[in-house]
Amino acid sequence: MTGTCTEPDLSPDALASALREALRPLWRRFKEHRTLSQGKVGILAHLDTRGPLAASDLAILERISHQAVANAVRELETMGLVSRSPDPDDRRRTLVRLTDAGRDRLHAERTAGQNWLTHAIEHHLDEAERSALAAAVPLLDRLNHDTTGEVRP
Repeated sequence: MTGTCTEPDLSPDALASALREALRPLWRRFKEHRTLSQGKVGILAHLDTRGPLAASDLAILERISHQAVANAVRELETMGLVSRSPDPDDRRRTLVRLTDAGRDRLHAERTAGQNWLTHAIEHHLDEAERSALAAAVPLLDRLNHDTTGEVRP
């Protein structure tokens, strides 16, 4: 009995669909362990990598409305994760800064849910499969670049 082996569909549309379906459950597993929304984690990540930013800059980077950023920053400030202060170069602007507590929380949010993935890789993938997965990571990083070359965290 001979099994038929069909070649995978390499069209961009088929690959995008298959990738979406493969990543969706993984993303859900990561998110179920998070305590902050993706938008708030994104704001903290931008502040961590870029330093103090105005809310308008955060809105552009996160691709959300200025009002949504203002609400998120207000909540993050209440939690002690960010602080706001006048921009020393333009006193009309306010800069948002990551606090030490915010940096700690960002680290916790980024690593939340990673233990199950580490376990799954360790116990369910052989060395060749781990190599294939490792080879895919740079490709996924390249896909994460938008048209401006900006990498989203």
